[in-house]
Amino acid sequence: MSEHKIAMVGTPCEIMAASKLQYYTDSPIEVKLGLFCMENFSYKYFVNLLKEYDLKMEDIEKFQIEKGFVFLLLKNKEEVKIPLSVAKRIIRKNCDICVELSSETSDISIGSIGSKEGWSTLIIRTEKGEEIVNGAIKEKFIEGEEFTEQQFKLLNGIAGKKIARNLENIEKREFFARPVLYQREKTDDSILNEIIESNFSDLKSNVIDIGACVLCGACEYVCPDNLIKIDDTKPQMKGECPQYCHACFSVCPRTFIPEDLRNDNEKPIGDYKKVMTVKSLKHTQGQDGSIVTTLLDYLLTEKIVTEALIVDKQDHLAWKPYAKISSDIDEVVKSGGTKYSVCPVFKPLKAISESDDRLENNSGESDNRLENTEGVN
Repeated sequence: MSEHKIAMVGTPCEIMAASKLQYYTDSPIEVKLGLFCMENFSYKYFVNLLKEYDLKMEDIEKFQIEKGFVFLLLKNKEEVKIPLSVAKRIIRKNCDICVELSSETSDISIGSIGSKEGWSTLIIRTEKGEEIVNGAIKEKFIEGEEFTEQQFKLLNGIAGKKIARNLENIEKREFFARPVLYQREKTDDSILNEIIESNFSDLKSNVIDIGACVLCGACEYVCPDNLIKIDDTKPQMKGECPQYCHACFSVCPRTFIPEDLRNDNEKPIGDYKKVMTVKSLKHTQGQDGSIVTTLLDYLLTEKIVTEALIVDKQDHLAWKPYAKISSDIDEVVKSGGTKYSVCPVFKPLKAISESDDRLENNSGESDNRLENTEGVN
């Protein structure tokens, strides 16, 4: 059992990977804060698109996507609008087959859809999430109001449109290429049978090579022999994958999903306990009303978690995202704001995993479903 209790912030695909990590392994992830997400952009292609507007990433102070445009607030205080119809060509290929808007397997989902300016829409999904939100309200980190019927209609409508559009994309992709595995409805026993016959080569042919990889880094994180590497590119195998190991195939968010985690496409925003509109009483920096930053502040202050897994911007490459683990509130605040491109978010967990493995070897204790599949052919 890990001595670390980590709060993670992620997009729907990253949260699904985290949920599979919790399902299949002894994961240090304690709390999942999921973001609303329509799509993400390729960093490299975004740089090239900006050249058409005589801009560089270094010129940009803030991104915002709304009302059919990518709004760029420049450091010289000018604003540039790029139509989404133009920006669509730099959307990552895997986003076309994502049917989740609101991170349905998170503890709490956060976004702006349905809420007025300065407020955020917050979906409480688990008992843990409910306790966190109630505690944050009690300790005056946030304030909240009931979500109205009109707000629900807007949120459900946008989520439903994403499902419908991308289910069509999935149908088209499956006609020309391989099945989209994460949308296949299989029993858990059937999934286990698939897992014990699969390794990185199957992940490569069914996910990576067909443009379904979300670049979350879960495969790199769980590889017990450190053979999978992601260095600003797709996952690559640096060596020979042991026949008994199925870890990477198991935890990928684009392979088969266990029954308890599977999305119901008839429910636009998934299962939930309560939906609210909330406002931060502590922070103003960041998007979506700074609620993500504020909830992380609450979780760290109250010692509900030991660290936060967050995505920050690199100093030497403007707006280039990278993941890190921090227990410093100031670092968490500094990292606030949406980056609109992806990075291997689970990469920083590798060092924690190796440390926990050493402790586990000394104690002899383990809680890992994947170990039950080793040696099975």
